[in-house]
Amino acid sequence: MNTEIRLAIPHDAAAISQVIIQSLRQSNAQDYPPDVIAQVEKSFSTESILTLMNQRQVFVATVDHQIVATASLDRDVVRSVFVAPDHQGFGLGRTLMTTLQSIAHDANIKVLRVPSSITAEGFYLKLGFRKTRDEFHGAERTIIMDLRLSPD
Repeated sequence: MNTEIRLAIPHDAAAISQVIIQSLRQSNAQDYPPDVIAQVEKSFSTESILTLMNQRQVFVATVDHQIVATASLDRDVVRSVFVAPDHQGFGLGRTLMTTLQSIAHDANIKVLRVPSSITAEGFYLKLGFRKTRDEFHGAERTIIMDLRLSPD
């Protein structure tokens, strides 16, 4: 199994969209009602991914040259970490997060933040993030978490 972490390119947008929507429908749907999943999906169309690629550093994880995971860094905020359901549990999310943490550290970012889904809260806790508060957008609960990268 040949795995690679790399910066996303525009040609990747459709595959990134597919990974995110698949993950939302199979993994996140266990923690959120269908109307919330449908609403979140709208933010991850191919066109939306292309727009996000101009605003953030978007990374992909590939297995045998197929995109199976993604994560992005928006200054000091980790966003859109998704692993295709059939590739979850093999360390791809952790590897993507290590990449983002390294880039943030090199950019002299002291605290990395993440708006976590209910589904991903345990994942971020295992990586050392701590919960700071909950935010609600209608029925959608987001857990705001942070990780100190370097002492003050």
